[in-house]
Amino acid sequence: MSEEIRLDFQRPERVGFDEAILCARKSDAQLVTIMDRVLEQGESCLMTRLEPEVFDRFPAHHRARVDYDAVSRMGYFNWSRPRTTGPAQIAVVSAGSSDMPQAAEVIRTLTYFGAATRQFIDIGVAGLWRLLGNVEELQKFPVIVAIAGMDGALPSVLGGLVPGVMICLPTSTGYGVSHSGQTALNAALASCAPGLTVVNIDNGYGAACAAYRALNMIRQAAGLAQGC
Repeated sequence: MSEEIRLDFQRPERVGFDEAILCARKSDAQLVTIMDRVLEQGESCLMTRLEPEVFDRFPAHHRARVDYDAVSRMGYFNWSRPRTTGPAQIAVVSAGSSDMPQAAEVIRTLTYFGAATRQFIDIGVAGLWRLLGNVEELQKFPVIVAIAGMDGALPSVLGGLVPGVMICLPTSTGYGVSHSGQTALNAALASCAPGLTVVNIDNGYGAACAAYRALNMIRQAAGLAQGC
């Protein structure tokens, strides 16, 4: 079993955040070994795609160390809440309440990293007034994660209204020709709003990491400017 597990504890030094553990398709024994290794190093880890029934099978001493959320299917293992600095600079905008699991994955990831977020729920383009009523506030955020399924129209509309870094998260929300998120993905990739970044379908973790990378560089640039 030991040869199967090679954790990357040096990742924070290279990219600014630690390795996440994708729990899907890992055996219970592999996950227990990973948690044992994390404890041996005195570290914490973010566990993604952690299904409730898998979490329930964890040994009691490991389960007690997991802050688990079933909506996002994420667990914080051996984690202490980091100190956040200043107001939220990342907006998490979802088109509909059906996109809540993906939005929760984004928010939970950023919370683990210590980045404050502000959530805007159910402001899709089917009721455009809901989006327009929040535009002035959204224009203040340097980084925005836009989450949408169905026709995936939200990122294009929002991308033409706000100046911040825009990360599009297409979701599998929808049916029929929505094709499990393919339509939303293609809409984001084909958007005529310039400068949008697109991640994979339902990849809330990846969208959060992109947002965090952008925010880190924005903060670094601001610090350099202040030092001039």
